Amino acid sequence: MAFSHQSLLFLVATLLLMQTLGDAATCSDCFIQSRAAYYPNSDEQGTETGACGFGSFGATINGGDVSAASDLYRDGVGCGACYQVRCKNSNYCSDNGVTVVITDHGASDRTDFILSRRAFGRMAQTTDAAASLLALGVVDIEYRRVLCSYPNKNITFKIDENSNYPYYLAFVLWYQQGKKDITAVQLCETQNFVCKLLDRSYGAVWTTTSPPSGPLQIRMLFSDDDGDETWVVPVNNIPENWKPGDLYDSGVQVL
Repeated sequence: MAFSHQSLLFLVATLLLMQTLGDAATCSDCFIQSRAAYYPNSDEQGTETGACGFGSFGATINGGDVSAASDLYRDGVGCGACYQVRCKNSNYCSDNGVTVVITDHGASDRTDFILSRRAFGRMAQTTDAAASLLALGVVDIEYRRVLCSYPNKNITFKIDENSNYPYYLAFVLWYQQGKKDITAVQLCETQNFVCKLLDRSYGAVWTTTSPPSGPLQIRMLFSDDDGDETWVVPVNNIPENWKPGDLYDSGVQVL
């Protein structure tokens, strides 16, 4: 069957459009349109009582450029993820915007983000423009997920203060780099290597009752947007005499 010149051009244009739409649907670096507000009663930094369970660390991580998220919270899986957020008012907003870390859960007036006051102002071009942005309260934004970066830091186990040695263990993972999610965590005995899955209590808090005695090995499952999954075993274990409030360096970082 012969094609006319017009039919051939139409076919080529259709195929290019389908490819473009397909690329757009799978583009992990594309910006998504949304809105953002900020914590009106906060100081320059974020909250110390966020739903991710980071505590005071959640107010100071990333220099205080943090945010609560609505759907991006993902029942706690989104805790620790980083996003580039830039507002769209050309009179006030910079081209780069600000990179924030998700430390809390919340929404306001159809927003995806509730930024710390500091982060909200850092979307602006100048100090005067930041004051004008803050006066608006809610702005149109675009965002995309980006790599988290903590130079010279490994993933760290922070033993939750509610832990009760040796009967109940709860911990949070700090300094997670890259763009992958931690979707499961196992606790393994270092003597007989029996492992069990931990419960995500809330946010980024992983818990277990009756943890085994001796040093404890943690295994973390990292997942990306393409569905690839990798178990990572830290170099360092949680020591036998772990204590609530202590920090233990895993010795590894995952990009």
